[in-house]
Amino acid sequence: MGYVLRPGFLLPPLMFSVDEIEAIVLGSRWVAARSDDRRLGDAAWNAIAKIAAVLPKDLRDAVDAETLLVPPGRRDTSTLDVGILREAIRKEMKLRIAYRDEAGKDTERVIWPFVIGFFEQRRVIAAWCELRTDYRHFRIDRIGSAVATGERSPRRRQAMLKEWREKEGIVITARN
Repeated sequence: MGYVLRPGFLLPPLMFSVDEIEAIVLGSRWVAARSDDRRLGDAAWNAIAKIAAVLPKDLRDAVDAETLLVPPGRRDTSTLDVGILREAIRKEMKLRIAYRDEAGKDTERVIWPFVIGFFEQRRVIAAWCELRTDYRHFRIDRIGSAVATGERSPRRRQAMLKEWREKEGIVITARN
């Protein structure tokens, strides 16, 4: 089952403007330079290469021009595999984390993660914390270990994200 186009009906090819190409390249370079996750950084470079491979020469030149640079940032010192956090968010799975708070106190928490914030100096995961029965933010560089529990989060990621935004007064639109 699927869709059938009427004879003679053509879809225009997907093509980016120069500004769109620059936005994609700049964002990908930021991820590659500033991400504390090697896999995410490599994925950014691979995405640029795949996009450039199918562009016409004049737009491919815009990718290669390097008119927009991102200097390397200070990386978090965490040795945690951030891919585990991203996978738990995608699969809506609970995580058991070992966390050291600001005062240096170690705790073990079960969280229901739903978003990672990438700030200039820090990465933060927002999650429902079973210990505190509330939304909490955890600096990724303070997470000593993270293990999937094998249990799904009782609530959907999008519902938690919406509730958290309303509670925190965070307004994010597709176009700010």
